Amino acid sequence: MNKLYILSSGAGGTQYLTIEAIEALKECEVVVSYTKYAKELQEFIENKELYTSGMTHEIQRCQEAINYAKSGKTTAIISNGDVNVFGMATLVVELIEEQNLWDSIEVVSIAGVTSFLAAASRVGAPISQDFAIISLSDRLTDINIIDKRVKNSLEADFIIGIYNPKSKTRTQPYINFLNALNEVEDKIIIIASNVGREKEDITITTSEDLITQGVDHPKVTMSTLIIVCNSNSKLLLNNKVLTPRGYLNKYELSGAIKQ
Repeated sequence: MNKLYILSSGAGGTQYLTIEAIEALKECEVVVSYTKYAKELQEFIENKELYTSGMTHEIQRCQEAINYAKSGKTTAIISNGDVNVFGMATLVVELIEEQNLWDSIEVVSIAGVTSFLAAASRVGAPISQDFAIISLSDRLTDINIIDKRVKNSLEADFIIGIYNPKSKTRTQPYINFLNALNEVEDKIIIIASNVGREKEDITITTSEDLITQGVDHPKVTMSTLIIVCNSNSKLLLNNKVLTPRGYLNKYELSGAIKQ
């Protein structure tokens, strides 16, 4: 059967590529990718047939990948982060279903390290309790649904990963997010940009700071991930962040259950 890999390249650069992803790249004959990601993976895709395109051309890229696989070429379409976290898996699977190609193309999704997980590992142990991942992009999702998800997650005291906070022209979902933050107690905030890349920048601050600086916060762009910690999170002596799982509330240091 013809094979199509939906391949996660990880948070950024090449350091988060998994062994499974590297082996798939070795196997494939064709690589389909957003132009920026192809440049980052250049050392792994030399001598491969390459199809690239820019932002907002996701449908065309997915269809090209499907067409290459249909023609008998083992193909990989690259998805930054993880293919199932606002990645390419949903669109590839939807197109395969629409065209009834399950009997002719084997689709293999390869998991990856997201910027949420990579950024968390940089700053201690901030996501050790239940969390939610929300994109503020209203290009495909109704803004009222986004607002509802943000509000409910904050009220439930989830740790929240905020993807796609704002762009130059898309600011209203971010403004609504700040307004929702203003309705709850002050939180530890992690702002991470370009995780895994040369210009990586990670800042630990507070929701009060985020709200005060507003929509023009210099560290918040389309390339930024924001982690909103929960009410149990705290700053450590080494200036990193801990959200305790609860072990030391229940157990003595000896391992015995506290009486």
